[in-house]
Amino acid sequence: MLRFKNLGSGSAGNATVVEARCGAQVSRLLIDCGLSVKELSKRLAQADLTLEDLDAVFVTHEHADHIGHTQQLAKRTALPVWMSRGTALASGVLEWGLPSDKLLLVKDGQTLTLGSLQLQPFTVPHDAREPLQLRCSDGASSLGVLTDLGHGSDHVVQALQACQALLLECNHDSELLAQSAYPPFLKKRIAGPLGHLSNSESAQLASALNHSGLNLLVAAHLSERNNRPDMAQSVLSLALGCGIDDIPVADPLEGTPWYTVQ
Repeated sequence: MLRFKNLGSGSAGNATVVEARCGAQVSRLLIDCGLSVKELSKRLAQADLTLEDLDAVFVTHEHADHIGHTQQLAKRTALPVWMSRGTALASGVLEWGLPSDKLLLVKDGQTLTLGSLQLQPFTVPHDAREPLQLRCSDGASSLGVLTDLGHGSDHVVQALQACQALLLECNHDSELLAQSAYPPFLKKRIAGPLGHLSNSESAQLASALNHSGLNLLVAAHLSERNNRPDMAQSVLSLALGCGIDDIPVADPLEGTPWYTVQ
């Protein structure tokens, strides 16, 4: 059985737990650690988990809302930390003093195994040194985690074909962003091909990934200033031909409930 729970999604900090069960074996991966260890522990407790229940941490890229508290977590728990070489170089992880067996440098197209979890990282177009997002599977079902990218490249679409569930960035509404008080350079960066997905771009990507077996799409990484949950839900529901209420939204502070991928 494969399931996941987002613990928080947005500029205040990102973290998602993915869990696979096979008989008595349970494997749990934390994707990103943009939350303090204290706050992470609190949100894990709400999911009936503790830090000791985690088996590894996968960092998607070096931006602070994704990697910000990973060093603190790694030193407190001795959890293995996985990321790309580019992310490690850009963030100074090689200077953290982690034991060699606790830092695994991974790359696009590699298949990783964590107990009952199979992981396939893939590169995405984003303004980071070597950003990776993840396809997670228990061998029967697959979850695509895609929270920071500027556009849905062919490589991204290929990497996430036939997933039963998606955690998909819907960062901003283009008009709200254009009318916002953000400085021009920031608007350009966010809306650019290496920035973040608009609602309409997320919908286009969702359409490209839609198939008869896709039964869950969770909207994530919504801008608190330049988007609204109902706007993202409306565009995505039109793209997938479902009801607005069929598109849950990850809350910046509370994340999501547990969702089973099937």
